[in-house]
Order: sequence, then structure tokens, then C-alpha cells
Amino acid sequence: MTQTLFNLPMTVRDYECDMQGIVNNAVYQNYLEHARHEFLLSKGLDFSELTSRGVIVVVIRAELDYKQPLRSGDSFLVSVATRQVSRLKLTFDQQIRKQPDGELMLEAQITATSLNARNRPYFPEELKVLL
Repeated sequence: MTQTLFNLPMTVRDYECDMQGIVNNAVYQNYLEHARHEFLLSKGLDFSELTSRGVIVVVIRAELDYKQPLRSGDSFLVSVATRQVSRLKLTFDQQIRKQPDGELMLEAQITATSLNARNRPYFPEELKVLL
């Protein structure tokens, strides 16, 4: 894991849990994406504005390792760190840690690239602020 650049505190809401009383596996992707978008905002980048300017950032790979389940009402912290893994790809290294004890609940590596007007991958100047 690279050095954490951003942390976002969150709390599990009742409707995010399944019949077993734990957060549904797909909901974790929402937590991770929300933290990435907030991270972008913290760096002066608005995801929807980037899109309207033709900077199309897309996830091309998502690796999630579930360690422990979160339950309704749990407070947690989603961390975001970044690294450039090739001249065209950026990976967001993310963790979810339950609060206040910091227990690791999930680790993820989300790899993204940007697409130009011809739908070809490229690494735009705007994203260099994330490194």
C-alpha cells in the first residue's frame, strides 16, 4: 500500500445491509467510488466537470479483498492513495477501516485510465495532480 493521501469518514446505513445483517458486497464499491470522487474534489478536480471537458476516466479493473463485514451503524474510514502503474494507468489503493479501533475491513486496488475522443487510452495532464 502506498502512502495514504486522503481519508473519508462514513457510517453504514440500514438499507445497505443484506438479510444477514451485514453490508452487501456490492455496496463497498459505492463507498470506494464516493471516496475517490471526494479525493478528486480535494485536489481541485470535479469528476462531472472532467467528463464534460472530455476527460473520461474509467475503471478498468477492480480488486477487492473482503476481510471482515461491516454492520448497520458502524463508523468507518475509507482511505485513498494513488500510484501510476504505467504511462496510461493509475491505481487507487484503498482501504476501509472500522472506527474507532482501525480494524481492516477491506483492501482494494482500483485501476483506471482515461479515454480520449477516439476512445483510446491516455493519461491527461489534469490527473497528474493525483500523484
